[in-house]
Amino acid sequence: MNEISYLIAGEVLQHLKYNKITVQTPITKASGLILSSSLVIVPILRAGLGLIEGFVKFLPDVEKGHIGLYRDEQTYQPVEYLCKLPKVKNKIILVLDPMLATGNSSAAAINLIKDKGVKIKDIKLVSLLAAPEGIKNLNKKQKSLHIFTCSLDKSLDKNKFIVPGLGDAGDRYMGT
Repeated sequence: MNEISYLIAGEVLQHLKYNKITVQTPITKASGLILSSSLVIVPILRAGLGLIEGFVKFLPDVEKGHIGLYRDEQTYQPVEYLCKLPKVKNKIILVLDPMLATGNSSAAAINLIKDKGVKIKDIKLVSLLAAPEGIKNLNKKQKSLHIFTCSLDKSLDKNKFIVPGLGDAGDRYMGT
C-alpha cells in the first residue's frame, strides 16, 4: 500500500491550490509554487496508515491527525474509538481511507472534522478502491465532497464488502 500511496498522493496534490512564490537561491531568484493553505492528513485507523507514506514523501513536514473507527459487524455502522486532530480550522484536510465501501466510516470521520469548524470544501477523501454504493452514500451525506480514488469496483456484497475488492485493507496492511 505504501507504493501506491505515493502515486495517488502525486495525483491528489496536483488538484490543490497553490500560490506562486519567488525565492533567492545562492545564484539568482527562482520562482516556484507553495500550497495556498496548510495541509493535514488524517488516516482512518488502521488501514489509512498505509496511505501516509506517499504524502510524507512529497510533504515531509505535513501535519497529521488520526481517527479511529471500527465497523459494527451487525449494523455495519462505524463506532468511534479515537479522534486526535491538530488544529484543523482554515486548513485543507485529506481523509485517508483506502476502501470506500458503504461510505459510513468516511462520513463519520468527515463529521468529526466538520465538528472542529472545517468546511466541506476544505475536506478531500482519498481512497484506493470505491464501491458505487459508497460514493452515492457519501454524496448524499457529504454534499460537495471531493473524492479521489484509484478504482471504482463493481458493487458491495451482502456483508458490505467491496466486490471484487481486496479483503480487509487494515488486516492486509498490518499482516493480521
